[in-house]
Amino acid sequence: MNLPHMFLKKIKIKNRIISDKKPTLIVAEISANHNNSLKETVSLIKHAAKSGVEAIKFQTFDLDEMTMNSKRNEFWIKNKLINKKWNKRSLYSIYKEAQFPYKWHKKVFKISHKLGLICFSSVFDEKSLEFLEKLNCPAYKIASLESLHFSLIKKVASKNKPMIISTGTLTLSEIDSLIKFLKSINFRKLILLHCVTEYPANPKNINLKVISFIKEKYKCLAGFSDHTSGIGSAINSVGFGSCLVEKHFKLSNKSKSLDKDFSIDPKMMKVLIDESEAAWKSIGKRTKKISVSEKQYKKYRRSIYVSKNIKAGDEFSNDNLKIIRPGKGLDPRLLKYLIGKKSKTNFIHSNPLSKRKLGLKLKKF
Repeated sequence: MNLPHMFLKKIKIKNRIISDKKPTLIVAEISANHNNSLKETVSLIKHAAKSGVEAIKFQTFDLDEMTMNSKRNEFWIKNKLINKKWNKRSLYSIYKEAQFPYKWHKKVFKISHKLGLICFSSVFDEKSLEFLEKLNCPAYKIASLESLHFSLIKKVASKNKPMIISTGTLTLSEIDSLIKFLKSINFRKLILLHCVTEYPANPKNINLKVISFIKEKYKCLAGFSDHTSGIGSAINSVGFGSCLVEKHFKLSNKSKSLDKDFSIDPKMMKVLIDESEAAWKSIGKRTKKISVSEKQYKKYRRSIYVSKNIKAGDEFSNDNLKIIRPGKGLDPRLLKYLIGKKSKTNFIHSNPLSKRKLGLKLKKF
């Protein structure tokens, strides 16, 4: 009997379980922030670990497999992008600056492991995939602009490791096509990332509700690849069900890298990690439950108190009853049923009005 295809609701990358029942995994994306310096890269890794980051990610590609060193117009970026450092340049020159050298990989993987970090990479071509396999890369990221590169995705899937796929620039029908393809090859270890491909991304374009939509429609784990310049959207994404957040990471605001405008420094990364965990803890369940500590405050709610001495036979009125704090008296919702009724006993000023002493049968509210 053929069972229906289902994406896993719990995925393990090294020893870290990723699921809706675990705190959101924050991934520090190095990307072009290495600034072509191994020393700076090592410093980034150490600062990431010190900030409390659990996972760090690089980008691995062969320059000549990524693009061509051509002078044709389509290989050049015109003066149209928000990120001015990318304008009036060839794709080849940009990727050359951003490329993370193969020869550095072994060392940075080793240092990352020694510091207890999960270290993995975005992969852009089959040559790089085989190279990363030799380093025992525990998971693979597919960048937004590669998310319809099905021949590459099939090769990555064959390694049977978790695959994180960004969906920037994809229409809903294109995401449908991607999901259909993954099901056709029976791949189950998927984390699908909502992403807006702008650098930096404008928060008004982020539309975080897509995360919960992805989870519901495709029945898979979902996350967020954040290209905004701050951390508000990343933290907010947790409440929409993001199990993984990817955020570009730089050493300081003095960085001159291609990605500096949508990257955060170690201080902000620490805030992101702490606040994301707090946001995850605060999600809770779809049931209203008063916490143990909240019950202590319940007695300070408002209730009905006697504001003037009342004798037996006097009518209850807004003049001799008052709704005040604390909550030892009668429920304030009962006041309207008391007004105009005669008291059967004496009540002293500032005493709570109690049902037991009242001796009246009141309607339920």
